[in-house]
Amino acid sequence: MTSIFRTAMGADFERLHPELRRRFSVGLAGGEACTGRGVMDRVWHGRGLVKPFLVLGGTRNILLPRQGRNVPFVIENVPYADTFGRETVTFVRTFDLSGRVRRFDAQMVLSPKGDRILDYLGTHQHLASELRFSAEPDGSLLIRSGEHRFREGPVDVRVPEAIGGQAEVRESFDESTGRFRIRVRVVNRYVGPLFGYEGSFTVSYSDAGVRGVRPGLRPVREEARA
Repeated sequence: MTSIFRTAMGADFERLHPELRRRFSVGLAGGEACTGRGVMDRVWHGRGLVKPFLVLGGTRNILLPRQGRNVPFVIENVPYADTFGRETVTFVRTFDLSGRVRRFDAQMVLSPKGDRILDYLGTHQHLASELRFSAEPDGSLLIRSGEHRFREGPVDVRVPEAIGGQAEVRESFDESTGRFRIRVRVVNRYVGPLFGYEGSFTVSYSDAGVRGVRPGLRPVREEARA
């Protein structure tokens, strides 16, 4: 049973910690969905001049414009076939920041060549990023973003480095606590750190067919262009 993540990583997938292998085996073939619940020790953003961009992105569930510590966190990974028949896995992250819920939405699909993951961001999938997954020597997972594209109607343009951000995600499993640990950092080449978060969570698995995709988890609009 092959998930989109196993396909993209190839043999490197087997170098991941067993708990990470199961978590990233979520997919239509395996028939499992995964829900993570925990606490982010810290949610942060960069200097004041980036705040307007974070606020704008927050209106489409793309960026996090608020900061906090000990922030309750939920991540929902549910597989489904999108409007275009592609296997898709939700990465919908919900943060309870001082009683106000904020979401950071993404839907992941396999690239046409099968060598990387395409990450469609936000409620309308206006932004798409290429993600490369790799296993670290300690069995943890490293995800780095590549090119970003903005798509709306006939418009399909590369996001300039001056206003884009490069994401780095590190996820591991701590055997001493039985928890997954995650650290996310998004940096602009010229401005510096934009936002990020770090913390830990536990996961539970469920039958994806029985569970289905709850209302509000899929994007408002789906993008066909890969």
